[in-house]
Amino acid sequence: MRKIIDKGLELSLIFLMAFLVVDVLWQVLSRYILVSPSSVTDELAGYLLIWVGLLGAAYVSGKNEHLAIDLLLQHIRPSRRKLLRLFIFLIVFLFAVFVLIVGGTWLVYTRFHLGVTSASLEINLGYVYLALPLGGLLTAYYAVDNAITLFRSSNS
Repeated sequence: MRKIIDKGLELSLIFLMAFLVVDVLWQVLSRYILVSPSSVTDELAGYLLIWVGLLGAAYVSGKNEHLAIDLLLQHIRPSRRKLLRLFIFLIVFLFAVFVLIVGGTWLVYTRFHLGVTSASLEINLGYVYLALPLGGLLTAYYAVDNAITLFRSSNS
């Protein structure tokens, strides 16, 4: 299951980044070469960046390659190191559930309920903010899976 999620997330991030690059490139070309700036490219770049940031954070969390201050991990006994890592996975899981999933779902619901649309693209902002609960679900999944993998490795 994890390999399927990893591959799907990888492909989604590649597509979003490519789309973001093309969007920004068009923005620069239309502004400086055509001298007729596009009105939607700036807004679209911001929304794509939100999606890339949140899904990318979930992806690197799953790979255990996120930015971390591991000073404490380096200075404690190996027997306590696994316990601390489990605690870190728990904190990441709780953040993902309460801030990203619960808070993000509330934000998406209110944007759809109130009918808030973006200025240039005129799309409902609920679609933009769907990145929060989706990124949260993926981050929570990876935190649980990483904790299970760590727990299994310590028992074998």
